[in-house]
Amino acid sequence: MEILNVSATAHGSNYLPEYVAREHGIFADHGLKVPSQPRSPWDGVMHDLADGTADVALGGLWVPAMYAGNGRDFVAVCQLNDRFPMSIVTREPIAGFELSWLTGKTVLAPGQGGTAPAEFTRGLMREAGLDPWRTRFAHDLSTQMLRELFLGGLGDAFIADLGTATELEHAGQGHIVYRHAERGGRMPNSVYYVLRERLEELTPKLIPFVRSIDRAMGLLRTGEAGDLGSLFSSEWPGADPKVLAEVTAELVENGTWATVRVDRDACDRWTGILHDAGLTSAPVAYESIVDTRAMDAVA
Repeated sequence: MEILNVSATAHGSNYLPEYVAREHGIFADHGLKVPSQPRSPWDGVMHDLADGTADVALGGLWVPAMYAGNGRDFVAVCQLNDRFPMSIVTREPIAGFELSWLTGKTVLAPGQGGTAPAEFTRGLMREAGLDPWRTRFAHDLSTQMLRELFLGGLGDAFIADLGTATELEHAGQGHIVYRHAERGGRMPNSVYYVLRERLEELTPKLIPFVRSIDRAMGLLRTGEAGDLGSLFSSEWPGADPKVLAEVTAELVENGTWATVRVDRDACDRWTGILHDAGLTSAPVAYESIVDTRAMDAVA
């Protein structure tokens, strides 16, 4: 059995295909043992790659993009999310919500785990012809802290993961008015990436790994993964299983787990948003941050 160590930037429901692949023995069927360790703060994954504690990091594509040509050389080998599975929550329902509603408002955007919540939302605003700088974004803080502050009265809207947003709706404390995955189009949100210097060495393990993730995604999409109650309990023992089931169904429906392949156009769009925000020193070419060999082997 070959070992492939993963270091993850989070432990969220959008990462479920990896947990299904482990729980259902899919990794084992492909001759792999895949230990995974979530890191807090998230940048621990970079240290794990650097010292060899981890072979693969799971996190945002924005990290390889920002480092492209700027020191560390990270390359994505497949994606876990084909959409950005977050939402905008307001205190009251807003009929016909459009991003223009955010103009002049204060938006709480979690940033402790990465830059995507604020930057992708700003990018969508620019695509809609809006000036995101006319909206006040409070970011760089954790989801839990901003959730507490939102409930205490701070801000007009809260960008939240689907689990948090669904909990707020169930409790009558908020209303989901915008779903990024449905209205924001394709976006390679979470990817598996490695150090380029180890790519040749790791590719023989990465091919069965990506095949395993692809298989787990397929089981989730078709419902063949079966009852996930025990997996929910083991991965998130304090969470409401009904909320997790509802979120899982939504992630299947909205295409978050549609494919392991990093789409070129979606990648260029996301890295273009990052460049427009000043987060890359130059436009980032797809080939400079994505290696397709493992994805091609799955296809």
